[in-house]
Amino acid sequence: MDPASQDINLNSPNKGLGVERSDSLSDVPVEGAVGNSVNPLPPGLTEEEAEELRTELTRVEEEIGTLRQVLSAKEKHAAELKRKLGLSPLNELRQNLTKGWQDVQTSNAYKKTQETLSQAGQKTSAALSTVGTAISRRLGDMRNSPTFKSFEDKVGNLKYKVVGPKGNGEAVTPTDTTPTQENPPF
Repeated sequence: MDPASQDINLNSPNKGLGVERSDSLSDVPVEGAVGNSVNPLPPGLTEEEAEELRTELTRVEEEIGTLRQVLSAKEKHAAELKRKLGLSPLNELRQNLTKGWQDVQTSNAYKKTQETLSQAGQKTSAALSTVGTAISRRLGDMRNSPTFKSFEDKVGNLKYKVVGPKGNGEAVTPTDTTPTQENPPF
């Protein structure tokens, strides 16, 4: 089949068929078609200018069809080359994503965002460290308070009663080893 005799208009019902130019349906008038006497010409356009524009439109549409065929052939050829090289669509996607990520990382917006987040992270870390130090200091103050000392003594007495003097292998010596009814453990 001679490519020159093929109907290359992708919108044609004869697309890809070996339709001879002399048998082409393009010479058959279509009702409502441009250039038909039913459709009036736009104002300021002569019949010769309209015919010239129609001819140019036909030529441009044929060129578009030819370019689509060429593009399709080149895409098929590229796919065949990729198949021979062992490049799969998944590998291609992975390469595209990697390249895209590299492009993002080198962009100014990404660099500024990364810098801002880094600074925010450092400030947050410093703030949390300060809060941790304050809490630690506050717990230390609380442990030295008389209320906590009293509670610690009472827990120690309870442990002594439950475990005995050698609970951990060490001698436990609570401050008040003999609780009385006036001084219950809790």
